Amino acid sequence: MIHVLAVITAKPGMRDTILTHFRANVPAVKAEQGCIEYGAAIDAVNAPASQTPWGPDTFVVIEKWESMDALKAHSVAPHMAAYGAKTKEFVASRVIHLLSPT
Repeated sequence: MIHVLAVITAKPGMRDTILTHFRANVPAVKAEQGCIEYGAAIDAVNAPASQTPWGPDTFVVIEKWESMDALKAHSVAPHMAAYGAKTKEFVASRVIHLLSPT
């Protein structure tokens, strides 16, 4: 299994715009072969002081894939290219972490 944490930071005030496109793309991603989990998360409200918040322009995509091959197929899927084209102008940065369970 492959875990993915993608940290997406939007240009100021554009996070909701990206998330609207993200949510529209979720059904296509979840239908992909090998997708176990795929969703976005933002800072929790009223979290304890130990939280290190990402801030109002950032969200994290949490993914699980059955294999690296499934993840590679996801990265070149037509709906992902379309999502990228629709959101490119709103993204300030994107950092992707690929992790293996221990």
